[in-house]
Amino acid sequence: INLSTVGGWLACRGAGQLSNRYGKIEDMVVGLDVALADGTTLRTGGNARQAVGPDLNQLFVGSEGTLGIITGARLRLHPAPVHEARAAWGFSTFEEGLDACRRVLRRGATPAVLRLYDDVESQRNFGTSDVHVLLVLDEGDPGLVTATMSAVHEECRAGLLLDPDLVERWMGHRNDVSALEQLIEGGLVVDTMEITGPWGKLPEIYRAAVAAIKGVDGTLAASAHQSHAYTDGACLYFTFAGKVDADDKDRFYRAAWDAGTHAVLSHGGALSHHHGVGINRARFMREALGDGLDVLAAVKQALDPNGILNPGKLGLP
Repeated sequence: INLSTVGGWLACRGAGQLSNRYGKIEDMVVGLDVALADGTTLRTGGNARQAVGPDLNQLFVGSEGTLGIITGARLRLHPAPVHEARAAWGFSTFEEGLDACRRVLRRGATPAVLRLYDDVESQRNFGTSDVHVLLVLDEGDPGLVTATMSAVHEECRAGLLLDPDLVERWMGHRNDVSALEQLIEGGLVVDTMEITGPWGKLPEIYRAAVAAIKGVDGTLAASAHQSHAYTDGACLYFTFAGKVDADDKDRFYRAAWDAGTHAVLSHGGALSHHHGVGINRARFMREALGDGLDVLAAVKQALDPNGILNPGKLGLP
């Protein structure tokens, strides 16, 4: 995680953990420098808003190196925050917590952090039981932070107010993946799968994906949290673990991904929120994009007829 780079964010359409406030990387790009497959160099964007045909910035952001090589980027900056506020709540169900998050965003409040954990991950991370923990952190102008947190308090009043120190517990350990490393070294198969969906479909997506992954032979656990929220929907971040014989790990891994992904797509979710496609998710691109994959392939053929740019990614031929 500490090796995360601007180039990686641009290539995979990445998101930081404060994206509710600042947006994903595609919201921060003013312009790009791109080298095309034939050696031509291209400079895109440059203005806050423009209507000069399709936005070429967005053609290359998230293209994972398949359409051109991004060699430079001009990004929007935000003033360093001068004020911060934190809070935490507990909800009786994951769906109740999701609806509280939806209402907060619908009011126009955009707290930098709005993270909802299901009961499994709440217990794992915070030692709570039978509660779905929601963490809230906002930063920036004092007046705006106060207004945002006021809206959050009003929409979460049906929940149980928890110790705000839970936010610090997450902040202090959010980039520590040593626990996952220990599980993997101990012989388990562990991975994460992040997706997005509209608010109205997220509860069923959550239930269906967790059940589908748990249904794969060898699964020990499957859980999720909501990590990035927007006016029209949010990101669900699933974690799964399984234990199988060493020569069965590849089968289990693919089966878990197949089960979870098909459940998400069949219930109206998107393939990825910020990790991108790469090779592992390439086999799902037709299901995710439909005829849109043919359009993407046509763009690829036009810009890279010899197929020399990162071949095999994004489900492209």
